[in-house]
Amino acid sequence: MISDNIKNFFSNKKIIVTGGTGLIGRFTVKKLCDFGAKVTIVSLDKFNNEKRATHIIGDLTNFDFCKEVTKNQDYAFHMSGIKGSVQVTIEKPASFFVPLVMMNTNFLEASRLNGIKKLVYTSSIGAYSSREIFREEESKFSEEPMDMFPGWAKRMAELQIQAYKKQYNLKDFYVVRPCNVYGPGDNFDPNNAMVIPTLLNRVSNKEDPVLIWGDGSSVRDFAYAEDVADGVILTLYHGTGDLDFLNLGSGDGYTIKELVETLSSFIKFNYKFDVSKPSGFPRRIMDIKNAKKILNYNPQFSLKRGLEETWNWYCQNKNENDLRHNYFK
Repeated sequence: MISDNIKNFFSNKKIIVTGGTGLIGRFTVKKLCDFGAKVTIVSLDKFNNEKRATHIIGDLTNFDFCKEVTKNQDYAFHMSGIKGSVQVTIEKPASFFVPLVMMNTNFLEASRLNGIKKLVYTSSIGAYSSREIFREEESKFSEEPMDMFPGWAKRMAELQIQAYKKQYNLKDFYVVRPCNVYGPGDNFDPNNAMVIPTLLNRVSNKEDPVLIWGDGSSVRDFAYAEDVADGVILTLYHGTGDLDFLNLGSGDGYTIKELVETLSSFIKFNYKFDVSKPSGFPRRIMDIKNAKKILNYNPQFSLKRGLEETWNWYCQNKNENDLRHNYFK
């Protein structure tokens, strides 16, 4: 997906990646190091998953810290965020909203002040208003985001970048909105994880049967983190064309039943759908035609292959979650 010309473009460039120990970030960092870039990771996690990169532990809600770490950097990937289940966003909205707004505002402003040449901000599907198929051209800021507090925090960063483009002509600050991303480095905390890591955690803990809410008919777009990392890198190189942002997803919809059946095809476990519980919104899929056209974005991982990679990693790295910064404690 990434040509040799693009790889050479990143060679010897000084690049800062916030959230470089996270889900999309770790794949982005690895690829940039493979391309010969000089990478700095900024994270609150107490581990370094890429020895070729410089790892700085620090809090992006501190503006002075942001100004310091963005000095003398060529490019930036701003991926730091807070990931959690729908339930925890309802119960602890301030734990999402406040740090997200602070880290986004501070890092973007510090990048502007220090002359970062190109930047990609990783927003979220949650910044969209609720619908079945998500298309960039149909997004309206006048409509409420479907993920209320984190969605507004993401939108505020997007608006900040739009303001920079209008006032300072910063045409090379870009935004992507990924879908439901999964893979190595995900949040596997059973108290606040998303659907795939929650499912893997429960299978690992030998729940019998694994009870799944709803009838399994809900359709979701699940994208493997390495595919999304490719999309983020391609966005920094190509930009987003005339669009305010680009969707990054798998482009396919899978029912929760298909997800569970795919997982059970290589891990033997018993499961049961609890039809007395809600199934959630019936269908949510990202249209990725613009990313395909502008970026030549072409996801490589099937659902089965991605789940196998994630399961194998999780079985070998269960202790990593204990070293990850938890905003909900």
